[in-house]
Amino acid sequence: MDYMNGPGRNHLFVPGPVNIPDQVIRAMSRQNEDYRSPAIPALTKTLLEDVKKIFKTTTGTPFLFPTTGTGAWESALTNTLSPGDRIVSFSLGQFSLLWIDQQQRLGFSVDVVESDWGYGADLGALESKLRTDSQHTIKAICIVHNETATGVTNDLHAVRKLLDAYRHPALLLVDGVSSICALDFRMDEWGVDVALTGSQKALSLPTGLGIVCASPKALEAAKTAKSVRVFFDWKDYLKFYKMGTYWPYTPSIQLLYGLRAGLDLLFEEGLDNVIKRHTRLGTATRLAVAAWGLKNCTAKEENFSDTVTAVVVPPYIDSSEIVKHAWKRYNLSLGLGLNKVAGKVFRIGHLGHLNEVRTHARRRRNRLRSASPMTNACFAVFAAAATSGLPRRGGDGAQGHRVPGEARQRRGGRRGVPLEFHAPHPLQDLSKSHARRQGGREKKKKKNKHRTVPCSGSRACRRSTLLVLVILSVCKVNFHTPICAKGV
Repeated sequence: MDYMNGPGRNHLFVPGPVNIPDQVIRAMSRQNEDYRSPAIPALTKTLLEDVKKIFKTTTGTPFLFPTTGTGAWESALTNTLSPGDRIVSFSLGQFSLLWIDQQQRLGFSVDVVESDWGYGADLGALESKLRTDSQHTIKAICIVHNETATGVTNDLHAVRKLLDAYRHPALLLVDGVSSICALDFRMDEWGVDVALTGSQKALSLPTGLGIVCASPKALEAAKTAKSVRVFFDWKDYLKFYKMGTYWPYTPSIQLLYGLRAGLDLLFEEGLDNVIKRHTRLGTATRLAVAAWGLKNCTAKEENFSDTVTAVVVPPYIDSSEIVKHAWKRYNLSLGLGLNKVAGKVFRIGHLGHLNEVRTHARRRRNRLRSASPMTNACFAVFAAAATSGLPRRGGDGAQGHRVPGEARQRRGGRRGVPLEFHAPHPLQDLSKSHARRQGGREKKKKKNKHRTVPCSGSRACRRSTLLVLVILSVCKVNFHTPICAKGV
């Protein structure tokens, strides 16, 4: 059946929702509780204090809504603006497009700044609008920090610099759904007035919590905002904050305990270390994509996202078929291309509670026993793409092993073409014993130069795994023991 996936545990590598840590699942496995009892207000008080840390704010006021990121969008808009207010909003991908649609449907006058998908926000256009807005008719700037449809991260600090340069009082509203807790985000330092995120992204919780944080300036604007709001009204929350009960309606008790466990995991690792880990995983994924001979949807390196990589496929390949094949054959979930890039890209999510490479070698046979989830994902992506008909090519354009259906070639009286990857050469960073083994493999490789390679993708997958491990070594990930490709 078409909807059946492959055997084994599902490997979730979409850019949200993400894998949930076992600690969070255990924390959420509990009965309902009376949210008016002393326990829940005490829990909520600690959550509100700690949530401020992930936004890097000391002056902001957080709100925990039982909703998704879409509800958090609405909360940010309706509490700070009035119908007819002028907004400058950047359109550069599917999720910024959806937020703009919501802004228009809520009755705001939206001045849309268009960018080609794959490019960052057009700050030159913003500067032009601020320069000519001497009457300060622009009430808010709305921007998606990390556009997951295209893997583009925008420079929020540059937006704040423009507002300050023209001494413009417009509010800065930021969608940080797929960036907060994974990418560098500094609410106070960058002068963000309203920031929001969702529990199903880097916090690694189930969907269901929309977390909004408002600056003192935003709270002041809420006093005069005329937009209709009920469920998302900050005023109701603030009233219950003062009462010490915190909730104007019934919260999800299980999600609150899950949030507590998720925050504890983040703080135990250290938020700065979490951001560095995402940088390493993002870099490794992009290098692996380049080694496959494919392109990143993000046009400029300065906009590369460390939480999602959108991979462009050749025009004769439908990317949705790769995603479908990965799910059916390898039980691997990848992100589809959306809207303008549907069928043109697939997306690899690398955010949330993902570990770096930790490998263990069997001394007796030098076989790789386990690798990181990110390694397994990259290796399965390669397998899915290869067995879907995508040509396998090395990073420098050298031909890899033959594509299924491609005419076989004769070399030295034998059939097939050699399988070869031309990745960056980091062997000097590995152990001497590894280098010696590599030399032995090179000799064997010359001997078996014309050996026929099966087109099932299995051997390609094994070497792809080694490739990703090597790439991670370039990113200065420490190996506990030398890794030998013999068992890969």
